[in-house]
Amino acid sequence: MWRPDRQSKQTLYEQIADHLEQRISYGEFPPGSLLPSERKLAEQFGVNRSTIIMAFGELRAMGIIESRSGSGTRVSRTKWGATPKHTPNWNRYVEGGSFLPNLPFMRKIREALNQQPSLIDFASGELSADLAPIEEITALMNGHQYTSYLGYDHPQGYVPLRQALVPYLSKYRSIETGESSILITSGSQQSLYLITQCLLSPGDAVAIEDPSYCYSLPMFQSAGLRLFRLPVDRCGVNPEEIRLLHKKHRIKMVFLNPNFQNPTGTVTSAERRKQLLDVASELGLPIVEDDPFSLTAYNGEAPLPLKAADVNGSVLHIGSFSKIAASGLRVGWMVAPHAIVERLADARQQMDFGLSVIPQQVAAQFLKSPQFEPHLNRLRMQLIFKRDLLIEALQKELGDLVLYTVPEGGLHLWCKLVPDVPEAKLLDEAIRNGVVFVPGSVYGSDAGYVRFTFARAKADEIRRGIAGFAKALRGLM
Repeated sequence: MWRPDRQSKQTLYEQIADHLEQRISYGEFPPGSLLPSERKLAEQFGVNRSTIIMAFGELRAMGIIESRSGSGTRVSRTKWGATPKHTPNWNRYVEGGSFLPNLPFMRKIREALNQQPSLIDFASGELSADLAPIEEITALMNGHQYTSYLGYDHPQGYVPLRQALVPYLSKYRSIETGESSILITSGSQQSLYLITQCLLSPGDAVAIEDPSYCYSLPMFQSAGLRLFRLPVDRCGVNPEEIRLLHKKHRIKMVFLNPNFQNPTGTVTSAERRKQLLDVASELGLPIVEDDPFSLTAYNGEAPLPLKAADVNGSVLHIGSFSKIAASGLRVGWMVAPHAIVERLADARQQMDFGLSVIPQQVAAQFLKSPQFEPHLNRLRMQLIFKRDLLIEALQKELGDLVLYTVPEGGLHLWCKLVPDVPEAKLLDEAIRNGVVFVPGSVYGSDAGYVRFTFARAKADEIRRGIAGFAKALRGLM
């Protein structure tokens, strides 16, 4: 994030005026658009409000901006002189298009983290640097001779990675498949995007869990899909609800996260799993199984995926390295019938001509290396440690004001707040107290829930972060 250089010979207000002029000239603030308030810019740039007033005065004198009492400061429609210059109305383009922006809460969280890097982060669903296998991957990269060919790769993904995934899926997930039935993607989210864009049509009805990570993804609405809820209880979703939704709305697909579900941490029971597969087979209904957290099982016994018991080919199985190794590798995969893999590979090739081959090579080497299993063991131990720190801090700071079920895997703790406080105000107050989390409504739940991700914050930040959250909550009670 840009800030003026206090060591520069140029004054602070001149630097800010130049910076704003450049952003206006690049079209970030189109003619007639409203600029942020003086107070907000002062906070963003770390200066006094008087400095912003002087910068605005400089721009106003040049005819670049104009201020009116009661209506704020706007970019001049004739900013480069007396003769009007017609610039595209970028705001109209931003508001158009079929792909929807992120939810307001998610944009606020992202903006807060960008502007205040010191915030304790209970929102980002990824591993912290100390949990990622950085040393192991660095050693592999230093000791491995990577291919000199850097052209477009196979449409389904790097062949040696798909070959390495075959024994990996067999050993760790009890999924028997071949490399031709595997599609490499840039993570679970691209897999979901390809499915919603290529296998479904606008107006199609689909069933998703409630609460569900899918609610936080505008891609479902962007695809024009009709979403119907499957309530998640302590045993997962009720398969009979799927049958009812199919009868009433003719749902075409079901999206599930049966192992350490995001955000609740629930593991679907064995009885429900069998019933889910029976219902899918009876109705000819595909199940999309997102399975990113299974190998984080704290006892080392990862629950099997639905795909492991899928004898009728009803399940599209999605996996990823993001939650067990490094989100920055951007390597995920999908196990599906070959016809589906070919269809999605063709669509993905139209989007980007394929993924970068180097991260795929790194992932293939790491999967086959003797360091992979020790990394998983260390990851589980560290996740347990952080989970317990979080629970201990919640008990100390909030006691009976927060209810939760202790997860046995995954990265998240799903909490019900006893006091009834407005979500938006709670998030704002938490940010003021140095911590950020995800409100429950992001996942489609009723008000009064929050998700804390304990994998992203450093261990020595967790107690302090919960203390900040508790201060924000008590301040609103």
